[in-house]
Amino acid sequence: MVRDLATEFEAERGRLLAVAYRMLGSRSEAEDAVQETWLRYAGALADPAARAEVDHLGAWLTTTCARICLDVLRSARVRREAYHGQWLPEPVVAPLDQGPSADGYAPDPAERAVRTDLVGMALQVVLERLGPEQRVAFVLHDVFAVPFSRIADVLGTSEAAARQLASRARRAVNAPDVPRHTADSAEQRRVLAAFVAAAESGELAELVKLLAPDVVLLGDSGGHFPAARHPVVGVDKVARFTLGLFGRAGRYAGTVRSRPVLVDGVLGLHLETVHSDGRPIRLVSAVTVHDGLVTGIFNQLNPEKVTHLPPLGPEDTWPPRW
Repeated sequence: MVRDLATEFEAERGRLLAVAYRMLGSRSEAEDAVQETWLRYAGALADPAARAEVDHLGAWLTTTCARICLDVLRSARVRREAYHGQWLPEPVVAPLDQGPSADGYAPDPAERAVRTDLVGMALQVVLERLGPEQRVAFVLHDVFAVPFSRIADVLGTSEAAARQLASRARRAVNAPDVPRHTADSAEQRRVLAAFVAAAESGELAELVKLLAPDVVLLGDSGGHFPAARHPVVGVDKVARFTLGLFGRAGRYAGTVRSRPVLVDGVLGLHLETVHSDGRPIRLVSAVTVHDGLVTGIFNQLNPEKVTHLPPLGPEDTWPPRW
């Protein structure tokens, strides 16, 4: 029976990881939540009679995992309020040729049905604005199409209250200051390639042409490297900040490696270079695009959040090969 339980659970693991990551924004916390879900599953349903009473295992596991994530979110808010500088989620990175479903965290069929602007790091960032209950309600319903009756059970509230929580979350996700991302893969590639070329040229005017008026740049170093402590907002500020970054990178051109990748399902870059003090830097940059313009740039360079990435090789040159 243990083997059957394990087989059943493994068939659901990918979806559970996707659910937990969307809720928590942390790869390690998502894995821990799924492992705890397995322990509760094995403990509660080891008896064949108990297992027979569960008609839809996927629903049972999703509900259990969501409750675990809710508890984690309630404690995580305190930790993130004390975080050094800006907080960004751990990036889920996949090779371009494997597509966004390559690592088990990416969208299942239910998630692929949602709008393209409900994917990527921009969504994870805005989800941080939500209270734990709002976040759970939104992710379960709007991203994974879980019915409100089940969400109410997870939250210990009424179905009407669960609907209201999701509605408030939806308004926050669609607020005017949230970076929009509606570009398909071809447009993402074209805009990101032009962005890199303009930044490489050092021409401020060329870079400005590619930025949305309300573009925002966020960087998470966890205090390990210099980074802006607050979001950089607006065309001129983001353009000048970007040129400064590329200018510093240019001084170490021989040590910069880069590879285009998918970051939470959106085109981005994986880069490696060396800090001026000799420390290696691994950076994952995700870019959101709307109407042919860059609306958001999200740079993750906290070493503790990129340890899972494979090292780049000598073929991963700078500038990146598209």
